[in-house]
Amino acid sequence: MPATRLTGGEIVRDRLLAEGVPYLVGIPGHGIVAMLDAFRTSGDRIKVLQVRHEQSAVHLADGYYRVAGKPLSVFTSIGPGALNTAVGLGASYVDSTAVLVIAGETHTYMEGRGVLQELERKRPADLPSVLEPLVKASYRPRTQRALFNDLVNAFREMTTGRPGPTFLSLPMDVQAESAEVPEPAAVMGGYSPEPLSEQASASVRAAIDLLVVADRPVIVAGGGVTLANAEGQLLSLAERTGAAVVTTLQGKGCFPEDHPLYGWHLGTKGTSIGNALTTSADVILAVGTRFTDQVASSFRAGTTFDPARTKLVQVDIDGRELGKNYDLEVGIQGDAAVVLGAIIDGLAEREHRVEYESTDYFSEIGELRETWLDETAELRESVAIPPTVPRFYRELRKVLDRDAIVVTSSGHAQACVLEFPFYEPRTNLTSGGFSTMGWAYPAALGAKLAAPEKQVVAVVGDGDFLMTMQEMATAKEYGIGVVAVLLNNYGWYSIRDLQMAEFGEDRGFGVDWDAAKSPDFVAIARGFGLHAESVDDPDEIQAAVGRALTQDGPSLVEVKVARDYPNSGSTVVGWWDVPIPAYLTDRRTAYEEARKEIEPPPAK
Repeated sequence: MPATRLTGGEIVRDRLLAEGVPYLVGIPGHGIVAMLDAFRTSGDRIKVLQVRHEQSAVHLADGYYRVAGKPLSVFTSIGPGALNTAVGLGASYVDSTAVLVIAGETHTYMEGRGVLQELERKRPADLPSVLEPLVKASYRPRTQRALFNDLVNAFREMTTGRPGPTFLSLPMDVQAESAEVPEPAAVMGGYSPEPLSEQASASVRAAIDLLVVADRPVIVAGGGVTLANAEGQLLSLAERTGAAVVTTLQGKGCFPEDHPLYGWHLGTKGTSIGNALTTSADVILAVGTRFTDQVASSFRAGTTFDPARTKLVQVDIDGRELGKNYDLEVGIQGDAAVVLGAIIDGLAEREHRVEYESTDYFSEIGELRETWLDETAELRESVAIPPTVPRFYRELRKVLDRDAIVVTSSGHAQACVLEFPFYEPRTNLTSGGFSTMGWAYPAALGAKLAAPEKQVVAVVGDGDFLMTMQEMATAKEYGIGVVAVLLNNYGWYSIRDLQMAEFGEDRGFGVDWDAAKSPDFVAIARGFGLHAESVDDPDEIQAAVGRALTQDGPSLVEVKVARDYPNSGSTVVGWWDVPIPAYLTDRRTAYEEARKEIEPPPAK
């Protein structure tokens, strides 16, 4: 095998080049400068982007992966820089996205001596162990050859099976010193989904047996459909079987939401149509979803699922998810595209195709959709000033292209985006299971780098934006033309609304800001060099966003939105397990009765 003599920094550079990584994103520091110096010769093949916070670097890489399907690498210095990536790694890990974080580390020969930014009082610094719960795999190479092997393994690990972030702690001396290592091209290789095992193939046949006799089939499509690029197979299967397609939060966008078989979404923040379809289904095919509490309505019987009347088939690339939360009729471990393709082929062999447009079930889906749209019309069509968040989203949809990318974090921006129709894959980007605030804006920068030809809009709350708004400097420096739409309600109002809904309308506490003392976001954005303006009239939203979209560079539109409960959020039809304090006796009694209905976990 050909070999060459390289420093640790050069090994990292060549590995990233071999893997086709276009950006190295982070903040320089003394603990990583030897590695960073090697990239002076990479030219435009790998561009180094400096963000303003390490957390943002991981979020940016996360957003890039969700659009491009390819990982970026993040670099940080030792100690605080490395630990600042923790929130980003958590978000990436929970939502199954591939990001490589490389952090500087203490010299191998200086461990335990208290060098600058070393954690060593109780035991030698071991950041891989600290961050272990947040990553798919971590590495701490102590030689150049170990570094070479660890990088190969890191890319293989994060891009095969269920994707996830990896973390590499790189001692400063390993970065700077050299050794002979193999040529990077010698170990390069593409990664492709595993074929189905014999057991999985048998399970596919069992699933087909259920689908061919189903009268009320439903496909629950989660984020795994998008990760597997299985949108085409999903559409084909739905149209062949006449199955309604209901999506999770992460699944939104994997099925065109103007298709007549679309049943919107399910769960705590679900829809009346989505929950009605899943509770009345005779067969559910769940693809790439973990059945978390937001999806399963905290497992309260009959709210989102009714196991007594439904045969459940679950498909997931991670075998640990199969049957974790619900008893299964059939469990299939495998890549979503591969499994759905096999089901389609099996149905074709049996010449099974439903002329669904002539069925009573199809008519029912349409009626349920109209009912749901009627239920949400009041907030969506409100003419109030300031506007409701659903009215804002109605206006936003009118001004965006069909394939525009909309990015949200937790809060009202995320809850209400569930009512926003998406038509193309990888256009709904949101922080899911980790529900991370501060995620949307830097993730949107990554999305725009991945798809510069598309409109990219980050819809952020004021609290959300305050956590990472320094990245306006990054957007301006590199000319990343993201539109930030700031929904300003002067406080943590998604939490306020939760308090009022669950504890009583007099219980909103610790969530308000003094509007008069709140930041002038327009002035701040202009200070960063962005085009910025503010509106509070719903009829002005389209024009303001339209002007922002035409700017040559980043921009911000502040939309002052409704603060009065219950018109400050979205329509909620599900049930969420939010424990009620014992001193709220009446509400506590009702809560305890509801909790008795929580379905027990499957017996193992």
